[in-house]
Order: sequence, then structure tokens, then C-alpha cells
Amino acid sequence: MSSPTSPLPAIRERRGADRIAGLEPAPGYLGADFWDPGQRKQQVQTARRAAQVSHQLGLTEIYVAAGGFNTTTRSGRTRRDAVAHSGPDDSLTDEQFAELAETMQAVGRATLEHGVRACYHNHGGTFIEREDEIERLLAATDPQVLFLGPDTGHLAWAGIDAVEFARRHGRRIKTMHLKDVDPQVQAKGAAEGWDYSTFEQNAIWTEVGTGGIDFGALFGVLSDNDFDGWLIVETDVAQLAGPAESAKVSRDTLRGLGI
Repeated sequence: MSSPTSPLPAIRERRGADRIAGLEPAPGYLGADFWDPGQRKQQVQTARRAAQVSHQLGLTEIYVAAGGFNTTTRSGRTRRDAVAHSGPDDSLTDEQFAELAETMQAVGRATLEHGVRACYHNHGGTFIEREDEIERLLAATDPQVLFLGPDTGHLAWAGIDAVEFARRHGRRIKTMHLKDVDPQVQAKGAAEGWDYSTFEQNAIWTEVGTGGIDFGALFGVLSDNDFDGWLIVETDVAQLAGPAESAKVSRDTLRGLGI
């Protein structure tokens, strides 16, 4: 029986409404300062509770990510300031990184208690953005405890080839966010040192299939790895008249690729 503060009745109501509308809930997102040792106990409890809710919704994955957007780094910049052009002094210290990896392991074990896989989600402007940062975290964690839920657009924004990334880590990828980027905007902004907002003001995001990512090749790699999880189109800032027009372009691209 649920307690008076339990969300389970609302979850059951939501699932019923979604079925009537022909919808299914998609994996949720849990972001936090996972490198802070003083917060680990609460973060793991939050992850466990989020996994319980996810399980009640019929989900088997949840996205997890480290923050850091507005944290001042050793360079004196925030990661929002340094997106796509950060350096070693913008990264976590070795001690902070070790704490992050240990907490991610604890979070992954907690969510698995409810049959939900914690999938690490890379994001521009956070402490796990660059290729070396992502690879270091993956090497420091158990692939059967911490899985992957990468974002194609944030990979490309960081200068990472999304297709090659999927080739290396295809078996660990359980869900993905799909977005595209304009490679010319990415290169110009990285060279000129733009911050997060300036990139968005200059239209870094494009609809799926209209930027620089080879989604056909990407889906081929996922198929080779027997991927059967959620693919979530997420264009942060639409470049067309509105969200409906943007969604249609992305949908048509995916349909054209057999998705």
C-alpha cells in the first residue's frame, strides 16, 4: 500500500491517460553535482526513488548526468563559458573525478535494485563533456552498472564523432537523445571562444538530418549492436517557425531512414 505522500496513485493515473492518448512515457533525467562527497547519500536515495517511479511507469532506463554549468573552475571560467573549448583547468580535479566515478557506481547499483539502468548522459557545459572526460568516466566504471544514454548533438558540439563513439561503446548504449548541429557554427564558436548562450543564438542546433551528423551510419551501428531502446528527438532550439515544424522535419528524416 502506498503512503499518503507516495506518487504511485498519480503515476497510475498518468499511465492510464497516456494509454488513452496513445502515448508511452520516455526515460527521465537525473542531474546533480555527483562529484560532491557531502551529497552522495542523498543523491543515491534520490536515484533509488527515481528508479522506483520509473519502474512504475514501465521504464527500464533513466538518464543521469553531472552538472557544473555554473561552477567556477580552476581556470576562473564556468563550463557554460567554456563549452566546446574547455581545457584541463576547466575539468574536475583527480579527487573530484574519483568521487564522481564512485557515486555513479553507487547510483547505478541503486537504480538496478528496481530493474532500471542508469545511463550516463553527456552534456555540453558540464564536467563530462569532452571526449577524454567521457572516456575516463567509462573506463572508471563497470559497464554492467553504469550504462550510456548519449546525446548526439552534445557529442558533436564537443567535437566528437557520434558514429565512431557508438562503434566504440555500442553495447553500453541503451537509449539516446537525437539532435543535430551545424558544424560550421560549432567550429566558429569553438575557435572564437563563445559561451553556451552565444552558440545557441548563432543556431548551433539544427533539426535531425540537417546538420553534420550521419544518422544513417549511426543507426547502422546501433542495429549491429542489437539496440532496442528509446531514441528521443530533442532539438533544444528549433530553427524553423515552431516546434511542430521542427518535429516534422526530424520525424521525416527518421522515417526516411526506416526508424
